Amino acid sequence: MKAAVYTEGKSRKALQILDVEAPIPEDSEVLLKVRAASVNPLDWRLKSRRPGVDVAGEVVAVGKRVTLFKPGDGVFGTCGGGAFAEYVCTREAKLMTKPGNLTFEQAASVPIAGLTALQGLRDKGHLQPGQKVLINGAAGGVGTFAVQIARSLGAEVTGVCSSRNVEMVRSLGADLVIDYTKEDFTATGRHYDLLLDNVGNRPLSALRRVMTPRGRCVMAGAPKELWPVITRLLKALAWSPFLRQKFTLFIVRPKKGDLAALCELMRKGKVAAVIDRRYQLSATADAFAYSEEGHARAKVVVSCE
Repeated sequence: MKAAVYTEGKSRKALQILDVEAPIPEDSEVLLKVRAASVNPLDWRLKSRRPGVDVAGEVVAVGKRVTLFKPGDGVFGTCGGGAFAEYVCTREAKLMTKPGNLTFEQAASVPIAGLTALQGLRDKGHLQPGQKVLINGAAGGVGTFAVQIARSLGAEVTGVCSSRNVEMVRSLGADLVIDYTKEDFTATGRHYDLLLDNVGNRPLSALRRVMTPRGRCVMAGAPKELWPVITRLLKALAWSPFLRQKFTLFIVRPKKGDLAALCELMRKGKVAAVIDRRYQLSATADAFAYSEEGHARAKVVVSCE
């Protein structure tokens, strides 16, 4: 079968489409014919040999302990890697039945970005109805889900994005949209109960200025360089015991119950996947390069059919 694989080059790893052996499902696994996979920053940051965790496809075969799915079922969820391929195996517990109102490409866009937005707002941010939330990076993969989820939780939503994305973010339900090319959101004088920072492009001291006295900042994204991430984490940890304002560095943990919650929001029409560009499996490297530029609007999807 064809699969996207990172190989060692002279100066750095290169992503290539190679012929590899098709996987065989273990007792608690499902073999999928991959219909679509979506790109996440960790795919091109970590450069694991077989990248890709967001997947949607059709069940081809199941292990003997699998009880929830059968061949022919349309499903989506996460895998341990290797989603950019014609076939992939993943555990039954990591999958959900694909809602009928979603395409495979839309379903593949949901897991990591959608779960990051949901857990960041609800679990780490403790967002309550009527509170004010600011989403920095509102036009990205996590941000587009976060705007919609925050609205569904009854919050007043402010989104921060570039000029070309203002109307899109507004259409997703943001009450106010700040164009960062024209206005610095840390200097507006507005205050928020929760900041969901998907970008990491402002000093923590600047973020504090727009937080309420007991406001929270959930850091779900970071710059490409490693050192600024470490610096922000150390500063947040050092400040934490002395401030009523709270900073939390957050990494998503895929949970089936949370994926089910997203499914319900999508079935009700409260949350929708937004896709910027679509690529074929043979052009996976181009999809990664576009995502790495940092200007992708919402999700980038690879069709593996």
